[in-house]
Amino acid sequence: MNPELMVHKANQIALYFASFPPEEGIAGIADHLQKFWEPRMRRQILAYVANGGSGLHELVPPAVEILRESESARAS
Repeated sequence: MNPELMVHKANQIALYFASFPPEEGIAGIADHLQKFWEPRMRRQILAYVANGGSGLHELVPPAVEILRESESARAS
């Protein structure tokens, strides 16, 4: 997926969850990415955040870290 489109999609999810308490919002974003993004998209956002995550809403990187931990646990 085009990186700009991926950032836009992730930020749209974050904007929805921005009204939640921060921990709930971050968990909600991570859950959404896990449930609704295909593996290729999840790998892309993991790599994007690992390389700085430019332009992402502030709630997205911690959510992606939760996703990273979840993906790592599944691979083990």
